[in-house]
This record gives sequence, C-alpha cells and structure tokens, in this order.
Amino acid sequence: MSVGQASAPALSSVSSDLDEAVHRCLVAGFEGTTTFPDTLKRLVDRGLGGVILFTRNVRDAEQVRELTDALHALRPDLMIAIDNEGGGIGHLVKAGAPEVPGSYALGVADDPDLTARCADALAGHLATLGINASYAPVADLQFRPDNPIVRTRSFGADPDLAARHLRAWISATEARGIASCAKHFPGHGGTVTDSHHDLAVDPRPYDQLWADLAPFRAAVAAGVPMMMSAHVVFPALDANRPATLSRRVLRDLLRHEIGFDGVLVSDALEMKAIADRYGEAAGARIALAVGADQVIVAVPDLEVTLACRDAVLDALHTRRLTEERVYEAAGRVRHLADRYAAPAVASVAGWDSGAGLIAARKAVRSRSLPAPIRGAHVVDLFPTPHPALNWGGEDLLTELRPLDPTATGTAVTGEPCDPSDLVDGILRVVGNSPLIVATCDAGLHPWQTHLRDALLTRRPEALRVDTGLPEGGALCSYGRARVNLRAAAEVLAGK
Repeated sequence: MSVGQASAPALSSVSSDLDEAVHRCLVAGFEGTTTFPDTLKRLVDRGLGGVILFTRNVRDAEQVRELTDALHALRPDLMIAIDNEGGGIGHLVKAGAPEVPGSYALGVADDPDLTARCADALAGHLATLGINASYAPVADLQFRPDNPIVRTRSFGADPDLAARHLRAWISATEARGIASCAKHFPGHGGTVTDSHHDLAVDPRPYDQLWADLAPFRAAVAAGVPMMMSAHVVFPALDANRPATLSRRVLRDLLRHEIGFDGVLVSDALEMKAIADRYGEAAGARIALAVGADQVIVAVPDLEVTLACRDAVLDALHTRRLTEERVYEAAGRVRHLADRYAAPAVASVAGWDSGAGLIAARKAVRSRSLPAPIRGAHVVDLFPTPHPALNWGGEDLLTELRPLDPTATGTAVTGEPCDPSDLVDGILRVVGNSPLIVATCDAGLHPWQTHLRDALLTRRPEALRVDTGLPEGGALCSYGRARVNLRAAAEVLAGK
C-alpha cells in the first residue's frame, strides 16, 4: 500500500491524550534552516515526539543553534536527533563538526579511551547545537566483504571488539547528556543488499546469528537509551517480515530475551525496503503494533509523515492497533525526553579536538608502512557519496598537497565513458613521476578494479592505497573521513 492509499482516519474517535500519544511515536524530517513549515508546528503542538536533522537543515553552527532553540521554544521536550556516527557519515560539517574517523578505524586502533574521546567530541558538539539525540553508534558487525552498507561504519568483525568500543561510545555520549542509539538491530552485517535501495535478507541459520547480537547485548548492558531496528529479513527469526515489522524480532527477542526497555525506533520508513513493499503508512502502523516506540519519516515531505500518523489513528479506530500499545510506546518516548532535556550551550565543556586524528594515525600505522614518496601523482578512485549518508567527497590529494606541494593528482568518482582513454591520459600526465593508485571498496565497484589493474599493468611499481576496507593495498586508511585521508597522506609524505 502506498502512502496515498492510506484510508481516512477517524480523527474524532480518539481522546486528546491518545492523539498526543500517537504523535509522540513519530519522528519527522523537514525542510528549513531558519524557519520550518506550519505543518511541523501543528505536529509539534499535537505532541510530535521528535525531528531528525539532515545536511539540508545545516548552514553553520549559529544557524543550527537558532533552529534548535526555535524548535524547543515550540515545546521544550521535543527530541532533536541527527545521524552522528563520525567518519565519512554526518551532516554537521558546515557547523564545525569535530573530525573523527569512522568506527572501523577506531576498531583497528582498538583503544577504547580514544573511542570515548572521539564520541565525547561528537556529543559535546551536539550539546552546543541544542541537539539531544544521536542515532549512533553502529553495532553491526562487518564480516562480509560484499556487504554494501555497513563497512567502515562498523567497529569490525569481532563481537568482543565491537562490544568494548560500543560501551566506550555510549558511556561518553551519556556523560554529555546526549541520547545515543545502537543500530541496526539485530544486525545488518550479514546482508549483500543496502536496505536504502531494496529489502535486505540475512539467510544464515539461527545458530550463526548470535555473534551479531553480542554488540547489542553489550549496548543494552551499557545503558543505551535507544535502539534502531534494521529493515532486514532474518528467515531464521521471521521468514515473513523485516525486523522493523517483526513481533518475533522486536518484542520476543529484543524486549523479552535481551531485556531492552528503552526507546525502540525504526530506521527511516521511506527506505525502499519498507516503502516499496509496504508503503510508509502501513510500515508505521505495523512497526508500532509489533513493538517499535517511534518511527522515523526522514523525508522532508511532511505529507508522508501525516499519512503515517493518519494510518496509526485509523488502526486504532479499527482495532488493528491497541491503545495500550500506543500509550506504552509514548510513555517510553516521554521518559526519554524528560531524561535528555535540551542542553544549555553555556554549560558545555570543551573536548579533545585532536583525538580523531590521533585515532586515524594509530589505525593507519597498525600495519607495515611503505617508504615515503615525494612528487607523486595520486590517482584517487572512489564512489560518489551515498545520498542518505555521506557529506564528504574529500580526496587524498587535498590532504597530501599541504605536506608535499609537488604532488599532483586525478580524482575519479564514477565509471568513465572510455577507461582506456582515461588511463592513457593519466599516464601521459604522470610521465616519470611516482604513481599512487588509491581505491575505495573496489570489490563493490568493478570500474575501480578495472582502472586500478590497467594502471598497475603499465606501472607495476605504483603504490596501492585502500581508503575503504583493506583489500590488499600497501597502505590502508580504513575510511575516507578527512582525518583518515590526512593520516594516510602523512605516511605517503614521510611526516
């Protein structure tokens, strides 16, 4: 059922208390940097549980603080959230976000104190902006080389390693008075599909899923106040529905067996794993019925949020959703809002702004290093930023040039029309200069593999660099955040 097919709600059939409870269960995206739509104001007035900010809502730090102040002026207990994982994923670069590597590099460095310092920096920055909820950290394990979406967002493949870094992250975020959120339960690491684009399936048998649950159990033990569900089908747990819409996964496993009693929030309902098969509105109704406490509608079109709200109200009228379930969910959201009141900017202590680069350096230098190269031509191959995740697009040459002004480079961000012509052109420019060939997750992007191999065939002495997960290069940055690339550039330049 698409959004437009949602049946008309019986708006007059619920009490004002129940209407407010329904709205508490919604998190809405919106357009605006200094103002916001009247529709959003009306939703907040009726009890909207939270909003989620994206790059579209960010111009600079002062503007973001003015925006959050205005939102909290509408209702002080409104939760204002953002995806704030660090690394190459985030939305606050223009607002001066602290530079930290992604979680995979933190796992390679394997220093929980450094992880805590990086998480503290991110959380402290949120506090200065009036944002009181962070949809981070990622608790998924990264063990499949063909997984397209977890990758350097994960602390790694080892459940124990991920657990100790999750504990460090959650504790540091909590100390700042910011609500953290472990995601994406019960794990997105066993898939080969990005749920932004299609329904993902983890086909492993029941006994192979338990390692993936260990980081989430650690997060619960650490007191994480929020958990986010995955739009992934686990046939061993529920063959019919993705976790976000599965009573067996959300209620039986997470609530009853693992014992999580915080706010369970869905991943964004407009992701195609839900939207294309169920529709956002039906997704909202089902998710709340089976155990979610909040559903995220991240798209700025508030008509989608309204359709989800109306589907929930209609489900109450037709008794497909019980009042008790909605009140239970809304109660958890109210408790969360009471616990994480908007931080006052004047009370925010400073943070370690250098922790991110220290962690990135430690990760890069965890393996044997190549000899420094001066005056090289860097061919940097990387995919265009993921539209839902990345704010980046940083390139290796930009970080290398301040250390080696004689370096030159070519950045390629997508499959070229004529690869052979591109290779010929690059090699003409390079001449006799040293050559560095950097790729980012080339195993997922065959065009990178073809270009890299074509260059190495003609220049076999060229130095290889991996800027995503390690794939056999001489040097690996373990991510494409600016600090990851800077740490790799320092090794290349011998600094």
